[in-house]
Amino acid sequence: MVDRILRIAIPIFSACAFLTLFLSYHAAMAQSSPAAAQLKISGAVSTPLTLTAADLKSMPRTTLHVTNPHENKTETYEGVLLEELLRKAGAAMGDQLRGKRMTTYVIAEAEDGYKVVFALAELDSGITNSEILVADTVDGSPIDAKRGPFRLVVPHDKRPARWVRMLKSITVSVLQ
Repeated sequence: MVDRILRIAIPIFSACAFLTLFLSYHAAMAQSSPAAAQLKISGAVSTPLTLTAADLKSMPRTTLHVTNPHENKTETYEGVLLEELLRKAGAAMGDQLRGKRMTTYVIAEAEDGYKVVFALAELDSGITNSEILVADTVDGSPIDAKRGPFRLVVPHDKRPARWVRMLKSITVSVLQ
């Protein structure tokens, strides 16, 4: 009887163990692979975008040397200014940003559901000195899976509450 149970149970156990390892491996690869990572820009834009790490690498790059308040150390982030990404998506910027459009806001969302908001005017260099960066590297290396692959860096905020790790989407909306 025990032999019969073992003949049935061992193949089932082996298949389950293999399946668990297979799914764990692919889930880890999907989370940590910068090539698979995507940043979506949507909402009140003329050209919604889905950007990959390679797309960001091909765009105009900015480097910021900032003090990371969470870890109290100086870090060098590189990536693309959020303003540049919003322009590419066709958000109302520059001279178009007036009247009712001054009520436009941007929500940045992380993979874990964390969200922060900006007035679009905060992101327009024609209105304020903004250096908000969608970073994909820190200190010369890709951002680790715990904080990346994309991270929103907001160096002029006194508190880092709007530094969004694991950034997945940017949504542009206008108050009604």
